Amino acid sequence: MGLFGLRFYCLVCIGLVLSSGVCYGGDPFANFDLEFAYVTASPLGVPQQVIAVNGKFPGPVLNVTTNYNVVVNVRNQLDESLLVTWPGIEMRRSSWQDGVLGTNCPIPAKWNWTYQFQVKDQIGSYYYVPSINFQRAAGGFGGFVITNRKIISLPFNTPDGDIVITIGDWYTRSHKDLRDALDDGKELGMPDGVLINGKGPFQYNSSVPDGIEHATLNVDPGKTYRVRVVNVGVSTCLNFRIQNHNLLLAEAEGHYTSQQNYTSLDIHVGQSYSFLVTMDQNASSDYYVVASARFVNQSEWQRVTGVAVLHYSNSKGKASGPLPDPPSDGNDNSYAVNQAMSIRMNNSASGARPNPQGSFRYGSINVTDVYTLRNIPPTTIDGKLRATYNGISFVNPNTPVRLADNYKLKGSYKLDFPSKPLNRPPTMDRSLINATYKAFVEIVLENNDTVVQSFHMDGYSFFVVGMAYGEWTENSRGSYNRWDAIARSTTQVFPGGWTAILVYLDNVGAWNLRTVNLDRWYLGQETYMRIVNPEDDGQKTEQPPPDNVFFCGDLAHFQKPQRSAAALSIQELTKLNFKLLLTLAAVVYMVI
Repeated sequence: MGLFGLRFYCLVCIGLVLSSGVCYGGDPFANFDLEFAYVTASPLGVPQQVIAVNGKFPGPVLNVTTNYNVVVNVRNQLDESLLVTWPGIEMRRSSWQDGVLGTNCPIPAKWNWTYQFQVKDQIGSYYYVPSINFQRAAGGFGGFVITNRKIISLPFNTPDGDIVITIGDWYTRSHKDLRDALDDGKELGMPDGVLINGKGPFQYNSSVPDGIEHATLNVDPGKTYRVRVVNVGVSTCLNFRIQNHNLLLAEAEGHYTSQQNYTSLDIHVGQSYSFLVTMDQNASSDYYVVASARFVNQSEWQRVTGVAVLHYSNSKGKASGPLPDPPSDGNDNSYAVNQAMSIRMNNSASGARPNPQGSFRYGSINVTDVYTLRNIPPTTIDGKLRATYNGISFVNPNTPVRLADNYKLKGSYKLDFPSKPLNRPPTMDRSLINATYKAFVEIVLENNDTVVQSFHMDGYSFFVVGMAYGEWTENSRGSYNRWDAIARSTTQVFPGGWTAILVYLDNVGAWNLRTVNLDRWYLGQETYMRIVNPEDDGQKTEQPPPDNVFFCGDLAHFQKPQRSAAALSIQELTKLNFKLLLTLAAVVYMVI
């Protein structure tokens, strides 16, 4: 091949890359490889099998910037199927990448699958986590941070450092034993402890046995750190506090908050926050970092407390003495509700875009649809212990929802989920909400269970406008915050209480609505909103199925054996790493 021929060949390669449909307007790419595998660890002093990511427990923190295209190749080295979900990442126009059973076929053991999505117009603190087989109780989670673009200023001085903390209740039983217990109709019982960054409690008194490794946060005096905290646990709300330090709340799940100080904050399962913490204390000793169980019998749950250490670089000794006290609200239900509703949007701050994030005047928009989702304690349905919304315990369809739609399968699911609780016996069903594209929806969450719950909506952030104990009525709307309610993707619903949210349904796809409490989720307390643009005949508002889509259920016959990376076509390779191929082709062209 002559010089002209070589250059022509390179131009063809560049053309293939440019025509592969993955450039997304020239936004940068961030590529990650995540291997999920079992390792043996002893976070509470008892050797057990946990799920590590790239050999780490918890897994590595993924750092990207607003508008980046994120490519994550997940290798499943477990002995069972795996799906990874990205709570709070809105996956604009692409529920195909959401990583739950209603949108993805599971990744079989020893296979891999590549997620590709854009973090369009998002900033903030998130996480990734397994979504099936009760695997979250074994680990497999890690932080996911979206940094703002440099052209968008922060609503606070640039911190001197960034610290990601995962907290969560923990069982020494394996995730398989825990799900077997639920399958046998048993409750999980009290957790064995609370982990902070995958480690057990510091030995703050004699109740903590010897030999448990604790987490240490190393800081320098006088500096201010952005401390990102996410509750990745099974089902327990945790109160987070740092001894003698104020927590200046700055962000909640991708939205800047009105900045105010807390001595402690309740962080419910699945919630994440950013605090600005200034190291303004003397260094006579280290300080406790505490995550303790809330809304439980404190005397019985005393051992379910996570304790880490905040270590100043000039510290003169170890932390000692009693732990800082949790909130002393006792039977005062109003304390927790008032604290939750005190978290407000910073309407003057820019988020991912240069305009103030409060410019969306949600309070003046007319509500077009109202849904009430009521849950009750788990009940027996057809001989099995199940959890419900509106009397329906969700059974995942064999074929993911939009994949079934794309292949015009009939009977895979039903679009008859009731908009309010009905007076009928509970049942198991594949019932979805047939939601209207661009509707402005009010969802009232009623928790008739005995435990506090978290509610999460994939694909969206919603405005938390109201929350209270007692029964919701039409008059409750008079208490709604219609100006600066925080927008987030996960909210708490107190037992015997209600929470009201408002959301604009502009993201097409099939989006999971669920309790984040892992036991209730496993038992069926979830459903989906199916949102289709009836005028979209050219797939402008929803991406088509990805080229690497897995097939299962009624479409399993389409699935081909997994090929190695060496056998991939050039078109497939370009989709895996657009920037790398483009750079190589350009370099070869210049050299020759």
